Amino acid sequence: MQISSAYIHIPFCQQICHYCDFVKFFYDERAADQYLEALQKEMAGYVPDEKQVMKTIYVGGGTPTVLTAEQLERLLKMIDDHFDIEACEEYTFEANPGDLDQKKADLLSYYGVNRISLGVQTFDNQLLEELGRVHKEEDVYINIERLRRAGITNISIDLMYGLPNQSVELFEESVDKALELNLPHYSSYSLQIEPKTVFHQRYKKGELSKPPEEEEVEMYHLLQRKLKDQGIYHYEISNFSTPGYESKHNLTYWDNAYYYGIGAGAHGYLPGKRTINIRPLPAYLEKVGKDGRPVLHEDPVEKKEMMEEEMFLGLRKMEGVSITRFREKYGENMNEVFDGAVEQLKEKELLEEVGEYVRLTEKGKLFGNDVFASFLIDE
Repeated sequence: MQISSAYIHIPFCQQICHYCDFVKFFYDERAADQYLEALQKEMAGYVPDEKQVMKTIYVGGGTPTVLTAEQLERLLKMIDDHFDIEACEEYTFEANPGDLDQKKADLLSYYGVNRISLGVQTFDNQLLEELGRVHKEEDVYINIERLRRAGITNISIDLMYGLPNQSVELFEESVDKALELNLPHYSSYSLQIEPKTVFHQRYKKGELSKPPEEEEVEMYHLLQRKLKDQGIYHYEISNFSTPGYESKHNLTYWDNAYYYGIGAGAHGYLPGKRTINIRPLPAYLEKVGKDGRPVLHEDPVEKKEMMEEEMFLGLRKMEGVSITRFREKYGENMNEVFDGAVEQLKEKELLEEVGEYVRLTEKGKLFGNDVFASFLIDE
């Protein structure tokens, strides 16, 4: 299977959000220059000669748009030097509302970026402040207008639910404001309190609490209902789009396909192995300077792991996992491989079989982790 996707990580942020556990550092212009130089070397290690044809490229963070316009153009040129942008079906940049002036929006468009993922999270200014976000509601509208003026209309926004001090009514207000923007794609995630975050420290001290679980479930169902009413269909546990605007890059992950992971802390999936890059910025820079390969771990992926991951990842999609594709890919019968787990989960009404697909039921979507655990193959 050809490697036709690339994830590129830019770890800098203007401010560290209180919930974020991604690889990130406070933006420093000199450090960003050094990082871009190292990124160029790592990229050249994967694609040393001719430009490689990519189906999808995703530049995430951190906050890629926190770079200066000059640094942003340097990054865009670098990507263009190594990958065939004209042949790329989907080229996404993450952006934070407030970071994106018109010059940066125009640069992204000029260099072939055709999709933007905006980290909105909520339209409530008080909640934004409590999350440690630096933008305000107004910035969302300004940024979207700038992107559209630059010719980029394939825009996705993220919304979070289950936030401290967030009621169902407050979440509904954010959903309604998001839908008024008439965008082709929406992502929505429940807040997870991750270790080594500001929220985790507060949670341990008893200074932070999330809404009750039943309210989180109500928020999720409200989200599903409102987007469906607007003709925006639910194609993955946390993602919704109008037909044809599904995230092709994220489908690479859910289809268990190969991709490069480039940058500090980036994860990649190459034939026979998953890679994890060094996270600390000084160590990443030093390792790239030595040999251009900042890989911390290479974990072999055998057939057993591939089949498990096919189920974990594929069941996130609303269409589920193709029984036929599974058999063609691995030469095995799905139910036999997992010792009858499919039939057992169907009896519990957590899975259902629709045509040639096995997928989560509405009940199963609420107990996804329990379902996924059923597809661990005993040694």
